[in-house]
Amino acid sequence: MPQSDTRTFPHAMLREIYEQPEALAATIRNYVTDGSLNPEAFAAVAEALRGHQRVVIAASGSSRHAGLAGEIMLEDLAGLTVDVEYASEYCYRSTHTLQDPGVIVISQSGETADTLAALREGKSRGLATVAITNNAMSTMAREADASLPTFAGKEKAIPATKSFTTQLVVLYLLTLSMARLRGRMTAHSVSTLIEQLEKLPALLEGALPAWEKQLHAVAEHTRNARGFLYLGRGIHYAMAREGALKLKESAYVQAEGYPAGELKHGPNALVSKDAPLVMIATQDRNDPDSILRYEKTVQLMRDMQAQGAEIVALASEGDTEVPQLAHTTIHVPDASEYLLTILEVVPLQLLAYFTAILRGIDVDSPRNLVKAVVQE
Repeated sequence: MPQSDTRTFPHAMLREIYEQPEALAATIRNYVTDGSLNPEAFAAVAEALRGHQRVVIAASGSSRHAGLAGEIMLEDLAGLTVDVEYASEYCYRSTHTLQDPGVIVISQSGETADTLAALREGKSRGLATVAITNNAMSTMAREADASLPTFAGKEKAIPATKSFTTQLVVLYLLTLSMARLRGRMTAHSVSTLIEQLEKLPALLEGALPAWEKQLHAVAEHTRNARGFLYLGRGIHYAMAREGALKLKESAYVQAEGYPAGELKHGPNALVSKDAPLVMIATQDRNDPDSILRYEKTVQLMRDMQAQGAEIVALASEGDTEVPQLAHTTIHVPDASEYLLTILEVVPLQLLAYFTAILRGIDVDSPRNLVKAVVQE
């Protein structure tokens, strides 16, 4: 039985972090049948996006970070050209973005004002539209040509946790569907990747208790930091962005997410003992590109260690190099490159949660924020 069913949690955010394994499993079940993509679940989106070489993803906040991850998945695996727009900007520059694309909007509530406006702008131009929301009856889900709901269940805390990770799952499955539709991937390859995905909820559930203890200790150590820089390469840059946003909105601490290679192009001036680096240094040991990304990140860690930086690192299980360079290392279960994102972001959610409660903040209802931004 999942721990979220038997434990009393002090806050909705922590409970929802622990509900992620079941939320992921429920979402996978809706789109996968007997180890293969459910054709009925993807029929409408296949029809909407068939023949399109280009896609615009419009979203806001955490949903946009999911879109940034989706961009890399769709480009790398499905061969599409993808442009990720801030939903609030799309309506003002939509005629200057990719021409005649399919439009994918992502919103937890399905009612976000600027994202709904982006959807309607796309529809008014005759573009094919797809909505990814956590409410299959939301306005976006009803108005789009195709709907791909997540199955996170109700999320009460304002900081997105399980709604975000289920968006990543839907985008991954959409990518596999589009790769298959476009002849970029064999049925056997898709089945192998789905098998890996189906193992993810159990991996996450097994890791959560240890992560909770570790991230509480990290938050105790860094609770008085004046700011954080989160660093990631490739698809993991999107998780750095999301981790930084979680800390900002939950704990009222200044944090920014950057591509790791950008650190020396300005942001390094901010690095000091009271401005830690959170570095994503995981790797898929079966992927040469992932290994190269990892090696580049480790070299940067060496440079930052020599500079005297405070480093909190995420590393893959069994990694012995990263712990020699970081003050604290959080180990993440082994997974393929694109699925590592889901495992990486959960410790970052826990860091935000514990930093917030140690600072006496109402983490479920941070100031000035609402769950769904229904007015621009």
